[in-house]
Amino acid sequence: MADPPHATAVLRVDGRDVAEYVWRPELPLSSSPRPYLHPVRTLAGRTVTDAVPDTHPHQVGISIAAPNVDGCNFWGGRTWVAGHGPAWLDNHGTQSHHRWLRHTSTDLAHTLRWVDPHHTTLLRERRSITCRGLGETAWSLGVRTELTNATDRPLVLRSPAAQGRAGAGYGGFFWRGPAVSGAARILSPAGTDVRAVHGAVASWVAVTGDSDGGTWTVLFVPADETTAADRWFVRARDYLGVGSSITWDRPLVLAPEQTIERHIVAVVLDGVVSPATAADLAGSVRSTP
Repeated sequence: MADPPHATAVLRVDGRDVAEYVWRPELPLSSSPRPYLHPVRTLAGRTVTDAVPDTHPHQVGISIAAPNVDGCNFWGGRTWVAGHGPAWLDNHGTQSHHRWLRHTSTDLAHTLRWVDPHHTTLLRERRSITCRGLGETAWSLGVRTELTNATDRPLVLRSPAAQGRAGAGYGGFFWRGPAVSGAARILSPAGTDVRAVHGAVASWVAVTGDSDGGTWTVLFVPADETTAADRWFVRARDYLGVGSSITWDRPLVLAPEQTIERHIVAVVLDGVVSPATAADLAGSVRSTP
């Protein structure tokens, strides 16, 4: 039997549905179709992600995305062209599910292919997603990715910042937050506002917002030393978003068959957390296999 054109897997914690993983999405090519997590919910049922918003329809919940892989757009939307700016190009790629390795209500693992517009596989990926309960008001969502150059030549990954767009160092793990009432609150060892945290290296970043009938917090934690060295991309003005950048203002070059690994854990909570509590939670999930 053929797989349906749109397919999801439901993740559960303590008998509650906390996230849906859309592993076979129905997205236009201009959005660089890719699997994503949405909705992601607190244990009280508040949604902490957004997908296909009017202003940035290519942003989808939590996903792994890259704006420029060998000239191919795996982020969606317009492509940043050095010396020109954003432009619509026929260069959008697709992340396609290849094979399930594990499929339960708390653990997912599968392989994917990152395919360019000419149907050439540029990257092979192994992705795992895990969820664990952390008490009555919190749970953790782990996202681990291994990306391998599938070509016989060096493969260059670039952010717009690496092409001259200051501060636009996005690419890698990315969370699109929901619309919130008032301003979202940013908390991190690097500072307590976007200006301090954006582009910084920090052991965790927390975002608190009011929406969906209550207050929630999402705490982002790099779960290994390599990921901990990446800079944070943080937005809270035009939209709410947090990313861990695999390449900030310099290109990343992968040799043939070279693999890079990244691991982010997001702690999803009801309510507000103090800096001390956030630090304790970050340390706890970082030390958990």
